[in-house]
Amino acid sequence: MKRNLMAVATALAVLALPAHAANIVDEWGSVKAPAAPALKPVTIDPKNTALLMLDFMNQNCGQRPRCLDTIPAMKKLLAEARAHKVPVVYSIIANSTPADVIKDVAPQADEPHVLSGPDKFRNTDLEKILKDKGITTVITVGTASNGAVLYTASGAAFRGMNVIVPVDGISAVDPYAEYSAVFTFMNAPQVSAKTTLTRSDMIKF
Repeated sequence: MKRNLMAVATALAVLALPAHAANIVDEWGSVKAPAAPALKPVTIDPKNTALLMLDFMNQNCGQRPRCLDTIPAMKKLLAEARAHKVPVVYSIIANSTPADVIKDVAPQADEPHVLSGPDKFRNTDLEKILKDKGITTVITVGTASNGAVLYTASGAAFRGMNVIVPVDGISAVDPYAEYSAVFTFMNAPQVSAKTTLTRSDMIKF
């Protein structure tokens, strides 16, 4: 009798548990976006910080209104970085040259560039360029936020560098892609611990 009562109690307890989806995919439709992150002011040391200008090309950024909207702020950030002798490194895309970078944020003759896919460390001299300059912190801006910015910033974090991401300088084809990259920066193992989310006008040199 006692054993039967225990079985009934167990069955009732199971029935009282909240219903779960058959698999994780079934819950995706009800996922709510988390709150936007708090942006933090940042003071950087120009002696060990580099500005990475990623894929600001006429061929991609020039065709995307969201990317073009970031250019005025990035032009100002770039000028500030140069004024404080912060090294600037560019990336370009396949079938392009530095001359294809959008004019308002174009590289100077002595500023290096690399050519790669989303991860600008892959098959390039980017790591060597940064190490040779004693860089321990990178400010990462560009397009796409869920491509070059995310993978290059993550690559820097995996190499032990601190990463600063001014969110007004990263863009994608739509806001969801941008926010998904920001969410990853906030939560990804290793990456989140090395990343500071900020805005370009919150950076002091």
